[in-house]
Amino acid sequence: MTDNLEGSEAPEFDMATDGGGRVSLEGLRGQWAVLYFYPKADTPGCTNQSKDFSAMKTAFGRVNAVVVGISKDPVKKLDRFKDKHELNVTLASDEGGDVCERYGVWGEKTLYGRKFMGIERTTFLIDPEGQVRRVWRKVKVPGHAQAVLDAVNAT
Repeated sequence: MTDNLEGSEAPEFDMATDGGGRVSLEGLRGQWAVLYFYPKADTPGCTNQSKDFSAMKTAFGRVNAVVVGISKDPVKKLDRFKDKHELNVTLASDEGGDVCERYGVWGEKTLYGRKFMGIERTTFLIDPEGQVRRVWRKVKVPGHAQAVLDAVNAT
């Protein structure tokens, strides 16, 4: 995992999204962007996190913030995930892992004593000018979406 990125310019990205769309840092300028990186679609923690952000989409919209979930899952899996759980946030596919690398969320993890490479659950708050204002690493899902909304409201 790389440095924090907090206070620096957000790394550029352009990714395919669910529903056949695209999302880019350039396209998000002018509004707050919440990028939440999650390990794998349709797993318990990732599902709960995505549902929490979806439930608060209107509240984020009121403060000019857009929420984008990012994983290495292919777009077709994201489409199924979104439909199955009635999610309403944008889900982006970083299938090649380039964006995960640039944001420093791809690295060695340990689960039950087994080491493997994966995405560290991390959220980035990017201001309307493209600066990283806040980073949450090793996110615990309960209450996280509210904490991010509170951070936007506090700026």
